[in-house]
Amino acid sequence: MKHLLYLIALLFLVASCKSTSSATSSSKKTSRLNEQIIDDATDKIGSPYKYGGTTNAGYDCSGLVFTSFQKNDISLPRTSFEMSKKGTIIKKNDCRKGDLIFFKTNGKNRINHVGIITEVDDDEIKFVHSSTQRGVIISSTKEDYYRKSFAQINRIVD
Repeated sequence: MKHLLYLIALLFLVASCKSTSSATSSSKKTSRLNEQIIDDATDKIGSPYKYGGTTNAGYDCSGLVFTSFQKNDISLPRTSFEMSKKGTIIKKNDCRKGDLIFFKTNGKNRINHVGIITEVDDDEIKFVHSSTQRGVIISSTKEDYYRKSFAQINRIVD
């Protein structure tokens, strides 16, 4: 009986520690709305790239973001440059799933590419986007091309 009480007390202690630790990491917690936006965007993985595209026949980068947010009743501008003016610009180390990540690609000095962050792991950020070469895919900021062309991160949904 003494061992059973000890085991129950130990289980209670472990359970209470878990709930305390999850409360302290709530600043990185992903909202259900952000999860839904990510699900809507990643459902399109494998769709081809199409300039100006906003359907499964093809998406451009901002078309993918635009439709994923629109499906969840959030209105965004249609271009990556205009999207970069919405929400709150946040520090790279404060980003979380569902935030928008922007790039200045091909040597341009103006934002011209956008994706939706799907995963944050220390110094690596993964994001879903539509690539001109490969269509809708998930890429990483560890890839040289995206590491060098990174511009900013914006939070649209708190």
